[in-house]
Amino acid sequence: MSALTARIQPVARMVAPVALKALGVSATRSFTASARAKNKVAVVGAAGGIGQPMSLLMKLSGKIEHLSLFDIVNTPGVAADLSHCNTKGKVSAHKGPEEMGAALDGCDLVVIPAGVPRKPGMTRDDLFNTNASIVKGIAEQCAKSCPNACFLIISNPVNSTVPIFGDVLKTAGVFDPRKLMGVTMLDICRANTFVAENQGMDVDKVSVDVIGGHAGTTIMPLLSQVKGAKFSEEDIKALTHRIQFGGDEVVKAKDGAGSATLSMAHAGAYFAERVLDGLNGATGVKECTFVESSLTDAPYFASPCTLGKEGVSEVHGFGTLSPFEQSLVDENVPALIKMAKKGTDFVKNN
Repeated sequence: MSALTARIQPVARMVAPVALKALGVSATRSFTASARAKNKVAVVGAAGGIGQPMSLLMKLSGKIEHLSLFDIVNTPGVAADLSHCNTKGKVSAHKGPEEMGAALDGCDLVVIPAGVPRKPGMTRDDLFNTNASIVKGIAEQCAKSCPNACFLIISNPVNSTVPIFGDVLKTAGVFDPRKLMGVTMLDICRANTFVAENQGMDVDKVSVDVIGGHAGTTIMPLLSQVKGAKFSEEDIKALTHRIQFGGDEVVKAKDGAGSATLSMAHAGAYFAERVLDGLNGATGVKECTFVESSLTDAPYFASPCTLGKEGVSEVHGFGTLSPFEQSLVDENVPALIKMAKKGTDFVKNN
């Protein structure tokens, strides 16, 4: 039992490990308290469906000295609620555009789930016009208030919002490719979970790399590289499709009431903690994330990356692909190029 698990209340002790296991990451591996809290971390969009549970998980980590919560409305209530959790770290609330600068000032890490969620029938691309404007505004303020922070982009469509964020930082003269990451961790969580179910494996021992992007067929799980797994051709096609369109399962199941908020909150908090581990000097921290990359012709591409004291310290290749996986890459790199250009064009024209 971790130190964190020993401190939280009995109900949380029972529920948290089960919930995390269902998502493919063990409680002991995901949220463990450090000897002392470190870092100022901002959550932009903290009062939303992803922001609230993600902020809770980050508060429980015990690794954050100051958790700064920002949203347009309702932030004071979320912050007051979280501040009663008996774990390390100050929580502050910042509400409305005029307080965004204070929320971001001096941050080491900014996690951005802000934006509108998907509804039934919507693709991530349908969210573009609204969320593109939101992300552009956040990036402009980040360039002023915390240009040296690491930025983790959750706001969809990630394949376009990450290039938007990067271009705003480039215009401001503060872009550092090591510090801008699109969060694709939910794709890995789903892949680990679905593969474990299919193969009868311990989910805590399954590790699936997922490359490409974070939308539909641009999500490319490398099932051929899963150690100890034996897939039929039918399994590979079915699992790949389910991993690519897992978000649609949640949107449909919620029947118009929302999208994947809880699983995304878990994935976002887990990835944020891994980035913090790297920033604080841990070695061997390696996760897939969507970054500026020269691995393909696409300007941004998700692949395994080593996370270090300055953010991404190394972008790794993806090894030998099966013919099926290579066909996915060949088909989807042009789509990733197009989606990145859409983000770049938005910045140029707005």
